[in-house]
Amino acid sequence: MSTFREQFALLARHEGVWDGTYRHYDAAGNKTDEHSSRLFCRFPDSGTAQYDQTNHYRWADGRTEIRGFPAVGAGDRIVFQSDLIDGWAGAVQLDQNQRTMMLHWERKGEPGVYLYEMIQISDCGRWRSRVWHWFKDGRLFQRTLIDEERVTKDWQAVKSPSFAGESPAG
Repeated sequence: MSTFREQFALLARHEGVWDGTYRHYDAAGNKTDEHSSRLFCRFPDSGTAQYDQTNHYRWADGRTEIRGFPAVGAGDRIVFQSDLIDGWAGAVQLDQNQRTMMLHWERKGEPGVYLYEMIQISDCGRWRSRVWHWFKDGRLFQRTLIDEERVTKDWQAVKSPSFAGESPAG
């Protein structure tokens, strides 16, 4: 019997702490928002989640936000359920290079809003890029572009949610 990490080997390549920038655009391509991020991608040893991701966001005006995304395996998918979303993720089997994952989320409290995300990780595992396509009632209304660099694979060594340009160990 394989472990969760073995079953979801591509997801396991994403384990660690990632610093990045989120850029949101409306359907016409106009930038509507930009903010920094630090993501903690973990495979916890205890609790009900087999995978747990915590996203820390910071805007230039000083605003911050933290969102958690616990997940479990279900067949060939990783299933997310949180206060914000219901969704799934999985490796794109057609990608013979094993660089691509796809996600689908439905937003809770926002009827008709869902998104599809594509994640590409570099062969060396240091960089990744993500693209979200947001839909409301089947019509595209927003895109999000995310560029990230891994700070460390050892998420347990990072004591604070510092951001790019700050010390990752706290």
